[in-house]
Amino acid sequence: MSTIDPNTPLLEIKDLEVGFRTQNGLVSAVRGVSLTVMPGETLAIVGESGSGKSTTAAAVINLLPGSGQITGGQILFEGRDLAKLDRREMESVRGRLIGMVPQDPMSNLNPVWNVGFQVEEAIRANGIASKKADVKRRAVQVLREAGLDDAEKRLRQFPHQFSGGMRQRVLIGIGLSADPKLLIADEPTSALDVTVQRKILDHLEKLTSERNTAVIFITHDLGLAAERAENIAVMYRGKVVESGPALEILQNPQHPYTQRLVAAAPSLASRRIQSSVRRHETIEHETQDEVAVVDLVAAAETHAQARRAAASASTVPAIEFTDVTKVFKIRTGSFSSTDFTAVDKVSFSIPRGTTMALVGESGSGKSTAAKLLLKLEEATSGSIKVGGKEIGPMSRKETFSLRSTMQPVFQDPYGSLNPLRNIENTIGEPLQVHGFGDKAARRARVKEVLDQVALPTSVLTRYPNELSGGQRQRVAIARALSLKPEIVVLDEAVSALDVLVQAQILNLLADLQAELGLTYLFITHDLAVVRVIADNVCVMRKGQIVESATTDEVFDNPRDPYTQELLAAIPGANIALGA
Repeated sequence: MSTIDPNTPLLEIKDLEVGFRTQNGLVSAVRGVSLTVMPGETLAIVGESGSGKSTTAAAVINLLPGSGQITGGQILFEGRDLAKLDRREMESVRGRLIGMVPQDPMSNLNPVWNVGFQVEEAIRANGIASKKADVKRRAVQVLREAGLDDAEKRLRQFPHQFSGGMRQRVLIGIGLSADPKLLIADEPTSALDVTVQRKILDHLEKLTSERNTAVIFITHDLGLAAERAENIAVMYRGKVVESGPALEILQNPQHPYTQRLVAAAPSLASRRIQSSVRRHETIEHETQDEVAVVDLVAAAETHAQARRAAASASTVPAIEFTDVTKVFKIRTGSFSSTDFTAVDKVSFSIPRGTTMALVGESGSGKSTAAKLLLKLEEATSGSIKVGGKEIGPMSRKETFSLRSTMQPVFQDPYGSLNPLRNIENTIGEPLQVHGFGDKAARRARVKEVLDQVALPTSVLTRYPNELSGGQRQRVAIARALSLKPEIVVLDEAVSALDVLVQAQILNLLADLQAELGLTYLFITHDLAVVRVIADNVCVMRKGQIVESATTDEVFDNPRDPYTQELLAAIPGANIALGA
């Protein structure tokens, strides 16, 4: 236990300056940031991608990228300036005193080592246990605390055998393994469904109250931050523009940027949908961003009416699953394996030009269903039709042609973008592979989709590791849109985006659908987004569909207990927004 005075800050950042060396000189990323974290306090740092949130956190434990450096200010942890520590001294702080849960699981888990080895390695490195049996026992315990009930079985599996949410839970377990005094959680639940999100964040709150552990919680969702933190700091372009008690900032934001975040927060916006639609004719007293929320809802309803009309004119569904089953072989030893049914007799259809949301917890089979549709995995049994044509027996040539009209956006942008290709080549690759125009035409199309996803042309020469998590996901979306496909499979496509860009992307998707008649399979754990974007919803649990209905029916009258649980877990549900 710390002997520090509970009235003395555990962490005090004073006038922090961080810059990155580039060919054009030093570029400032964090400018004069000052923050204070008291023992046992939860501080949420909120802002859009590129605002400096993660850079500030990385500076605290000296994990800035190679070109990054602290150029000014102090980082005082229990009175000691971390900015002045050498490498060995800093290694004694990381993990043991300050834990870290990074945003991107695939870039922080080694794909060639099983999960158990990596968790146990952290336990040994932090001096928690040394004997083999004790290390394994602690590894199982921390994974259970992070939400993996079958932790002992999962230790033998590799990261690629986990869903995105399950990989993130492994990182959470590693971050908590040494019971640190301060935990830095950088978007720790962006890849998790709402029920597991609540479980993880409840666990973090338990640590704060029982062990006096402080938490720095980095997020782009101001509603989630206000629900989980005592204090909030809002960052914009490398600066803290507003800070104070969470509820005060949520209910009475002063800075214009904070007001925009409050208006766009998905966990809060979904609660305003019905009342916003009712007030659409009398919005003269609302702020500009509140009007934008109303307009988004109204536009979504207009697009939905057009989609329903178009769908009724076509009798052949764009996508049709009939009793589809996928069974994987899971190794249990050197010469033995067991069957794992990831998708169990799933049936659904998606009318042309409409959006169906596939919702469920991590590991429920949502992403596996998407991979079966894209022919990245072959179904064990059942039928999958696209445009009325069975895709199972398709030849390689037919599959290649099919993929030109059906493009994916995966959950993990870092894992799906080639780190050796710059952004222009990444977005333009599908155009080149499918023979779209000449070099000039391809370049023009790349710039066009880059603008659609709100990225400047200056990123064309940059590489994925030089972009924030949200920026990488926007690149992945631009890549999928480049061929103007008929069907887009969106696997957690907006989960890594800040709320303002998320609203832009949802508007973009709706506009493209209305203009081009696109069909979307929208896989997500964010029910707030579902209500805005989807026409129909299928709820999956343990490989099966437990409820299927229109979006309004699912939200207004959920029948299955699991669906009711998902709706009850939407963050921000208990926060009073006021008038």
